[in-house]
Amino acid sequence: MNKQIKCISPVDGSVYAALDVMDLAQARAIIAAAKAAGKDWRKRPLEERIALVNAGVARIGEMNDEIVPELAWIMGRPVRYGGEFGGFNERASYMAGIAAEALKPIIVEDSAGFERRIEHEPHGLVFIMAPWNYPYMTAINTLAPALIAGNAVVLKHSSQTLLVGERLVRAFKEAGLPEGLFSTLVLDHETTERLIGEKAFDFINFTGSVGAGRRIERAAAGTFTPLGLELGGKDPGYVMEDADLEQAVDTLMDAAMFNSGQCCCGIERIYVTAGLYDAFVQKAAAIVSGYKLGNPLDEETTIGPMAQVRFADEVRAQTKAALEAGAKAMIDPALFPQDDGGAYLMPQILTNVTHEMAVMREESFGPVVGIMKVASDEEAIALMNDSHYGLTASLWTADAARAARIGAQIETGTVFMNRADYLDPGLCWTGCKDTGRGGALSIIGYQNLTRPKSYHLKKT
Repeated sequence: MNKQIKCISPVDGSVYAALDVMDLAQARAIIAAAKAAGKDWRKRPLEERIALVNAGVARIGEMNDEIVPELAWIMGRPVRYGGEFGGFNERASYMAGIAAEALKPIIVEDSAGFERRIEHEPHGLVFIMAPWNYPYMTAINTLAPALIAGNAVVLKHSSQTLLVGERLVRAFKEAGLPEGLFSTLVLDHETTERLIGEKAFDFINFTGSVGAGRRIERAAAGTFTPLGLELGGKDPGYVMEDADLEQAVDTLMDAAMFNSGQCCCGIERIYVTAGLYDAFVQKAAAIVSGYKLGNPLDEETTIGPMAQVRFADEVRAQTKAALEAGAKAMIDPALFPQDDGGAYLMPQILTNVTHEMAVMREESFGPVVGIMKVASDEEAIALMNDSHYGLTASLWTADAARAARIGAQIETGTVFMNRADYLDPGLCWTGCKDTGRGGALSIIGYQNLTRPKSYHLKKT
């Protein structure tokens, strides 16, 4: 019997999907076909490549009624939120819209004697390793611009979201993408690392854990394959005395708890100025106490199960350790009898927390957030920087100059003012420290998915 990768549904613990793992020969054949298809693809006019990518995106939109309940089954997101097509389409459309400008040659000289220019050359074959928490939106961040820039693509999706890779490939193929240009790989870790080590790919994009990112770097060592890595996060929010309190509470609680807290740029720790602290905590607790934990296929459910029991167990362990160290739980467990000790995990707000606690320094990636009182901007900045990670920071103030001044001192990839948990496709999606390296989307996304090639043509 062939080795399989299985998706265990967090809804009821059943095996929702299973696919046979490809052996090395099968993977190499798919990779060879993609590289062959890519040679012709890069020669097609940019407008044609854009049109076909847009058609593939639209085809996913036509499947949305099937995708939304499928997402509930495979990773637990409630159907009431309607899936990911809005963000999926926004990101792909933006990248299509800027492609001509982003990919146009840089003309240094065009005279009677010389033509000197820099072209954006596609890498060749782009390997995307996509995560389960936003399986469509994270994949499209690289998929759309990679194809538009003239690359071929192979996609390896998370075991939790196996069917997403299959559906993406089917949609783009039905939209008219050339045979073999975009394919999915079903691989175990060992085969993946071997392919990386033998330089099977020309660019690798990975979104996932820090540990997995380190394994990828080790596998790629010495191959000089360029990498884009988005890894862990522990994103902070800081609420200042002139903030709109209602808006800050609503947005930060949503950013902390949406998708059961399983968001790359979700808010995991909040610092509130002393004068607003008590009111903030009271309002936050009222919001979260009103959530309904339950089956994500139920339209009334506002927070579904975590994607896997082991993820929920990690959040429980962090929360328990914090409480034993003196933290205070603001949400009454009696409000969430659906918490079964498995994948269904109640949301929690913790106060009286310190940075000695893992829940304030290590990635939780679940529906728990700690809230601390701070006395100054300097204290808030020091606490926000007291982390191995740096993806986003959310600042709440009416003073844009103050936000920019504080933002300049925060070790992070994106600074938000009066917003959180959002990916702006016009800006580079990037991080620092253990959050990774590289950048997706924006004009910089195209620069990372191509390499510069210089032409120095002496005419006389």
